[in-house]
Amino acid sequence: MEMKADPCEFAGKRVLVSGGTKGLGRATVERFLAGGARVITAARTIKDPIEGVEYVQGDLTTAKDGEDFARAALERLGGIDILVHVIGGSTSPAGGFAALTDEHWLAELNLNLLATVRLDRLLIPQMLERGKGTVVHVTSIQSVLPLPESTTGYAAAKAALRTYSKSISKELGPKGVRVNAVSPGWIMTEATEDFLKMLSKSGDTIEEARQSVLDALGGIPIGRGAEPEEVADLIAYLAADRAAAIHGAEFVIDGGTIRTV
Repeated sequence: MEMKADPCEFAGKRVLVSGGTKGLGRATVERFLAGGARVITAARTIKDPIEGVEYVQGDLTTAKDGEDFARAALERLGGIDILVHVIGGSTSPAGGFAALTDEHWLAELNLNLLATVRLDRLLIPQMLERGKGTVVHVTSIQSVLPLPESTTGYAAAKAALRTYSKSISKELGPKGVRVNAVSPGWIMTEATEDFLKMLSKSGDTIEEARQSVLDALGGIPIGRGAEPEEVADLIAYLAADRAAAIHGAEFVIDGGTIRTV
């Protein structure tokens, strides 16, 4: 039975979601909007905009566009109460570590780590001035279960994000700003299909590429990847006032993929 969001859960809250136009990002935007929040997001391409959402077009892997996005958020909404970083992904080719050039590494770090770090640096200070705010970083189970064929750079960047998230939680918690991380496994999004198509260029079919990833993961005990809406629900819970005692934690949502304690 599908549970409907409380339309007043985030009433009066101003939410920024990085990378919120497709996949998990879009589901997260929709979840906060359904809870009554005012939402702003950014992406390089704005397709199928959602009514009621503020959009900024830009490439958040660049410092300039990150600054423009933060400025627009503060000007349009007057401040940010909840900061959710969904931005991420991998564009590196298959072929193992030797196939990754400096350019590939820098692209992975800019997308999966530095875009988030920059926005935090620009937007958390106004939370500290009020003595209240919530930050959620989306990491990945690849931070502890990396797949070497093509995502070594992505996994390393997400591991850095995981460590960064824990570090700033120690600094910000005593000042009223909660910081948590969500660590998804395989999510069934458009990006998943794009990733499989990229892997299939090495000669495998899409289904063979899908099976190779499942084999590398060791399978998913519940038999499927998570739906974007399921992960978005977890993000919303951690951002909500009812999670006020949860801080400095990482929540795994992977269908049981990681089998160790």
